[in-house]
Amino acid sequence: MLLSPNAMGPRLRAGLFLTTGAIAAFLLLPIVFIVLLSFGSSQWLVFPPPGWTLKWYAQFFSNPDWMQAAYTSLKVALLTTVCALALGLPCAFALVRGKFPGRELLYALFTLPMIVPLVIIAVAVYALFLKLGYTGTLLAFVISHVIVALPFTIISIINSLKLFDQSIEDAAVICGASRLQAIIKVTFPAIRPGMMAGALFAFLVSWDEVVLSVMMASPSLQTLPVKMWTTLRQDLTPVIAVASTLLIGLSLLIMIVAAVIRRRSEHRV
Repeated sequence: MLLSPNAMGPRLRAGLFLTTGAIAAFLLLPIVFIVLLSFGSSQWLVFPPPGWTLKWYAQFFSNPDWMQAAYTSLKVALLTTVCALALGLPCAFALVRGKFPGRELLYALFTLPMIVPLVIIAVAVYALFLKLGYTGTLLAFVISHVIVALPFTIISIINSLKLFDQSIEDAAVICGASRLQAIIKVTFPAIRPGMMAGALFAFLVSWDEVVLSVMMASPSLQTLPVKMWTTLRQDLTPVIAVASTLLIGLSLLIMIVAAVIRRRSEHRV
């Protein structure tokens, strides 16, 4: 029997809460500091801020370079999500339901980008696109991001498929539906949480990616993390904190929306 908080003694429960709170504070305080710095009135990143202002947000949204970088990040992340989901769905079906030799090896190959250091992948992809002449293009950004986002999508969908009772799909086929119709109308709705989780991971991996993006970037095409990286080497104005806050804010918003949708799906079931 697992030890629940209610079954613990007062001292043990208090120690558990204090330890958890300390770990949460250690992880969250840097994020809180960045958000507060984005509203600081100082021209530099000074904490605590001497005053509060919104001028850095106005400067960020009025700067075409920052807005172009944000738009590029959003476009690359959306395209990466669509491509990762389109590729991850059939791959997950093949790995779960396929009966062919080398299936375990293929699964290991698909998950390899999660193990290999990102710098190695970035250098290899950069060398390939440099030879093909596609560096600094939207295609290079999307393909390189799909490489690192695809394993998360495949794993999420595989977990949902393993929990799905395939006999329900077989029953739909017995009732007259084709296998493809049964998959679309029965299986896909059942594994929707896994598909959503895979899409969410793919978007967030691409949205925050900096190592691959630095390799693929050009003076005319940069994502928001790359723009932040290059700006950090020139000045430390709170505009950097504004960009960081927006990155964090959109990631948090997507996670909240995904949690709400998942909860509604569970209630329907």
